[in-house]
Amino acid sequence: MSQDGVLLINLGSPDSTAVGDVRRYLREFLMDPRVLDVAWPIRALVVNAFILPKRPHQSAEAYEKIWTPEGSPLVVTSQHVRQALEAELRLPVELAMRYRLPSAKEALENLTQRGVRRAALIPLFPHFAMSSFETAVVHVMAEQKRWAPQLELRTAAPYFDEPNYIQALVDSASPSLQSGYDHLLFSFHGIPERHLRKSDPTGKHCLACANCCETPSPAHATCYKAQCLRTVAAFAAKSGIKRYSVAFQSRLGRDPWLRPYTDYEIPRLAKEGVRRLRVICPAFVSDCLETIEEIGMRGRELFLEAGGTDFELIPCLNEHPAWIQALAGIAQKTLG
Repeated sequence: MSQDGVLLINLGSPDSTAVGDVRRYLREFLMDPRVLDVAWPIRALVVNAFILPKRPHQSAEAYEKIWTPEGSPLVVTSQHVRQALEAELRLPVELAMRYRLPSAKEALENLTQRGVRRAALIPLFPHFAMSSFETAVVHVMAEQKRWAPQLELRTAAPYFDEPNYIQALVDSASPSLQSGYDHLLFSFHGIPERHLRKSDPTGKHCLACANCCETPSPAHATCYKAQCLRTVAAFAAKSGIKRYSVAFQSRLGRDPWLRPYTDYEIPRLAKEGVRRLRVICPAFVSDCLETIEEIGMRGRELFLEAGGTDFELIPCLNEHPAWIQALAGIAQKTLG
């Protein structure tokens, strides 16, 4: 008997911390035209001649710091979320990664083998960006046409200010905030400024003026920065926090990315007198290299060296019960 189901998709991770596996992952990731959005010959030259000779060794060292006995934190946590959501919905739920394993092909085939004929596709990215949400959806849809054409997929909309998502963020952050802090920094994954302009359907709104994110526009439906700021505003309204700011992390290359940069803001806050800093990363729903190592380790070091005394990375939503309930609500809304 046919039934409904859910397909979760996250970014992905190397298969192991071996340099070869990291190189394979980085090549697949960086050769995506929605990530490094230049002509293929230029992209291939940049990736193969300038990034892959050194970056895999550096990244492998970073992954070794966070790797668990079960594997990549991102993949392991996402698998646990899949299991919890399946128990909550009592529907088949499968997991795919945009890059590496488990693959979208495998997840789609599993759904069809389990009798699913209609599934909610939920990108595990709350905010729209061409390099995360869009590339994940386009990839799954292409794989669906090839491997599971009988399966109907309905894609969830970005849920950056969905009330249950915001409540889950507040609930998961409460223990850290209740312990006392001077400042809360919202650190979102950065994207190049050109990505905002490319995703702007009006072609003239994003970054055209200083307050473009506060000025109503159809562009906001696909504007990563505006959606990030909506998340912050909703979190502040729900939690009542007063001392906070926003920054963007993980930039690559020399082109301008969204500002301010997290690795500049963390020491700046310490030098301006913040002694107890909390950092939350709402663009990530599962802890990963960018949260555990980049913020929790390197960010902490920057803060303490600049004079801060108490630094805490607030964990991502991971397997928090409120997040599982929020995901269940997103799935049910998407399926109708």
